[in-house]
Amino acid sequence: MISIENLSVAFGGVTALNAVTVELRQPVCGIIGPNGAGKTTLLNVLSGFVLPQSGSIHMMDTDILPMKPHRRARWGLRRSFQKEQVVDELTVEDNVHVLLDQLGLSATERLNATAAALEFVGLSVLRRVSAGGLNAFERRMIEIARCVVGRPRVILLDEPGAGFSQGEVEKLRQVISSIHDATRSITLLIDHDVDLIQAVCRETMVLDFGSLIAVGNTASVLTDEKVRAVYLGMEDAA
Repeated sequence: MISIENLSVAFGGVTALNAVTVELRQPVCGIIGPNGAGKTTLLNVLSGFVLPQSGSIHMMDTDILPMKPHRRARWGLRRSFQKEQVVDELTVEDNVHVLLDQLGLSATERLNATAAALEFVGLSVLRRVSAGGLNAFERRMIEIARCVVGRPRVILLDEPGAGFSQGEVEKLRQVISSIHDATRSITLLIDHDVDLIQAVCRETMVLDFGSLIAVGNTASVLTDEKVRAVYLGMEDAA
């Protein structure tokens, strides 16, 4: 479970998160909202890249706010970004393998964990290929492999489905849906693709101007009149 209480972040005079309080219990949880709603800011706080003005965050009964980002990674927090962080000069395998350097695993454990992560996302046959020669979807799959490698506890995915074909998004859906069974971790997913959110997230929270306006069963949240008005642009729901 992820428990967030009275979490507030301000940048100058702009309130990015406004006393957000929520408990997320499902294996895959969606975070949606219009541009500027505070979604990525929330992931940045969870990752340790932004310090909140107030509030608390507990992940699986662990208070993570005192932890620096590298300690959160060692604890089991993984993160992808809107702009993927793949290193072109490294092979597919090495792009994943470097994530394990600070986790205290043996050489054999690192090799086995890397192989398992690449198998999970379907990149085993490309493991020796330079990442610079891959297409955008294969690069995104490297990002997912970096998130699932090394016994993760919480995985944060920031718009992983942006810009892909219907077939690629379907493959992504299958991978994200399988993360919990493979790792027992909790995944938080930001995406503007409502169909993807509905397909993989049992629970969804909605942010608007930094405030939590809805949370609960995804199907119920997506039919909520306030959510439809704010996020889906349904004028008849205003």
